[in-house]
Amino acid sequence: MSALNDLTIAQLRDGLKARKFSAREVADTYLAAMEKQRALNAFILETPDVALAQAASADAKLAKGEGGALEGVPLGIKDLFCTKDVQTTAGSHILEGFKPPYESTVSQNLFDAGAVMLGKLNLDEFAMGSANITSYFGPVKNPWKRKDGKDLVPGGSSGGSAASVAAHIVAGATGTDTGGSIRQPASFTGIVGIKPTYGRCSRWGIVAFASSLDQAGPMTRDVRDAAIMLGAMAGHDAKDSTSVPLPVPNYEAAMTGDIRGLRFGIPKEYRVDGMPAEIEKLWQQGIDWMKTAGAEPVEISLPHTKYALPTYYIIAPAEASSNLARYDGVRYGLRVPGNTLDEMYENTRAAGFGAEVRRRILIGTYVLSAGYYDAYYLKAQKVRTLIFQDFQEAWKKCDVILTPTAPSAAFGIGDKADDPIAMYLNDVFTVPVNLAGLPGMSVPAGLSGEGLPLGLQLIGKPFDEPTLFRVGGVLETAANFKARPGA
Repeated sequence: MSALNDLTIAQLRDGLKARKFSAREVADTYLAAMEKQRALNAFILETPDVALAQAASADAKLAKGEGGALEGVPLGIKDLFCTKDVQTTAGSHILEGFKPPYESTVSQNLFDAGAVMLGKLNLDEFAMGSANITSYFGPVKNPWKRKDGKDLVPGGSSGGSAASVAAHIVAGATGTDTGGSIRQPASFTGIVGIKPTYGRCSRWGIVAFASSLDQAGPMTRDVRDAAIMLGAMAGHDAKDSTSVPLPVPNYEAAMTGDIRGLRFGIPKEYRVDGMPAEIEKLWQQGIDWMKTAGAEPVEISLPHTKYALPTYYIIAPAEASSNLARYDGVRYGLRVPGNTLDEMYENTRAAGFGAEVRRRILIGTYVLSAGYYDAYYLKAQKVRTLIFQDFQEAWKKCDVILTPTAPSAAFGIGDKADDPIAMYLNDVFTVPVNLAGLPGMSVPAGLSGEGLPLGLQLIGKPFDEPTLFRVGGVLETAANFKARPGA
């Protein structure tokens, strides 16, 4: 039998129910694997005591023939989700030591389904970044390495989640996606990540970055595991006014393997200038795989795509500057004294926020300021509507859209650190999905010339995640991606 930490969530679930091994044995295996991989810096906080207590509870339920969909399955929780009485930092110094007296709805849903928490995973500070290099707790390393041995970024902001899933030190992980923070790191590390439709998962108890864009989702080793995990995470939550009161479909059952007759759109605007030939080649390979499976390609146009990145980098910082105003040294975490109240605010925020967070607060404050609100923020919201309408037109011609996930493979730690614009361009294929509130999934589909993972992105209609899982399963089977870091 494979090592327990090489089994998928589906295999763990079935093995635990059949009593082939215990939840305690699974937890012990993962805790040992975590210890060996500490150099990745994937965890901000390990929680072995919590894991062993939850594993004991899972074993008791399984012995009685009970248990939820994830009973005894070890997961990592991105440190953006508030976990009751367990430190939650959002990767920031300003929240260091903060222990929420409440549990986020998504993590509570997972624990109710029997999941075991191994710890809190590292991320870009307040989820602001595309490389996981802005965390106060240090950068996360991608378990994959370039041929010259250079350490690579795992993508961001869910870099700790992606690295830990790829390194088999968690069976699955939670991520959040504001502009691509689940899909881009999934592509960089050779795993599956899905950002569900905005409103599908509750945002209650997740530290807010940009409230109209943030959405939680699962990061796993294959598409079936993502379907199982999203089924447990999703659902209406009365505590989140943007949570949609729709029943949660059986995503795993949607993976029929049959996509005959389905129409998939190829947006001509995604063939951007300077796109590497290997990304273009992989995209064409994906088109061929889907045609072979019986689906029909359709050329579509999303004419406002070129405005998506500048629109995103107006709306997201504006919302961030508002959301982060609450961190003033009075209510949460860090407080740096001053001679006056204003000075205490200034000292606390100057010491507590990193450079990237301060940059985005300044941008956001500027675009919301008197005289510039109409020129920037209001105009960006109008362009956002046009981007949404592009997709509405596209759905008249196709059922799903196929694109690359990211314009490159993972790059070296520090390679783009001094060029924020180059860093922002990592999100060029993923940001429109967030602006339109649509579901998007990254599936590992091939290797770059440097032997690094590359992903393909599927974009679906609102709340049509079942089609994404159906198509994603077919794409995964065709790609037969078996490569592992360090192999």
